Amino acid sequence: MQPAVEVSENALTERQKDVLDAALTLLVEAGDTLTMTSVARRASCSKESLYKWFGDRDGLLTATVQWQAAKVRGVPVDPEAFSLTSLTSGLERFASDWLRVLSGTISVALNRVAVGHAGSDKHDLGAIVLENGPFAMARRLKPLLQLGRDTGLMSFDDTDEAFRTFFGLVVRDVQIRLLLGDRFELTEAAINRDARRATQQFLALYGVHTKAADDGH
Repeated sequence: MQPAVEVSENALTERQKDVLDAALTLLVEAGDTLTMTSVARRASCSKESLYKWFGDRDGLLTATVQWQAAKVRGVPVDPEAFSLTSLTSGLERFASDWLRVLSGTISVALNRVAVGHAGSDKHDLGAIVLENGPFAMARRLKPLLQLGRDTGLMSFDDTDEAFRTFFGLVVRDVQIRLLLGDRFELTEAAINRDARRATQQFLALYGVHTKAADDGH
C-alpha cells in the first residue's frame, strides 16, 4: 500500500518527518518487529495519526523507505542551460548522495531486514525496498541520462543498461561489504573522491566528448 502522503522533502510536514525518522530508528533497533504501536510510542503521536498519514503498516514501511531514499537528491534538468559541466556535476552529486545514504547505519539495517524478508515467507519489506530504493534511484537519474544523450554529450542504446553501469561504478562492493558486517567507514573525502571516480569512469564509457578526446579528435 502506498502512503497517504507524498513522501518528499517538500510534501512532508516537520511532524511527519520526525515520525518517519523515529520509524527508521526503530527499524535499526528492532528490525521487522516494528509495529504501528511502537512507532506511535517512540514518536509520541497517536496511532490514528499514523493511519491517517500512512495507511496501514505497509504504507508506513513504504513511506519510511521513501523518506530514506529521498536523501539522494534528484538532479534538476534544464535543457536550456545543459552542458558537459552540468552533466558531470549532476552525476557527481547524485553519486555522493547515494554513497552517503547507502553507507549509513540506517540503510545498512534496512537492507539487512529486507534481505531477510526476501529469503522467507515475508516479502513486503524486500519488495518495498527494491521498488523505492534501486528502482526509485533509476527513475530519478534517467532524465539526466536521457538529456545527456539527447544533447549529444553521451551515447548509449539503452537507458536502463546505462543506469546499471553507473550503479555498479558507484556502489562497487560497498553495499555487500557493509551488509556482511565489514566495519569500514566512508569519510566525506572518500565519498567525494569515489563519486568523482565513478563519474569519470562512466563518462569514459558513454561520454561522446571524452571518447573523442581519447581518440585524439
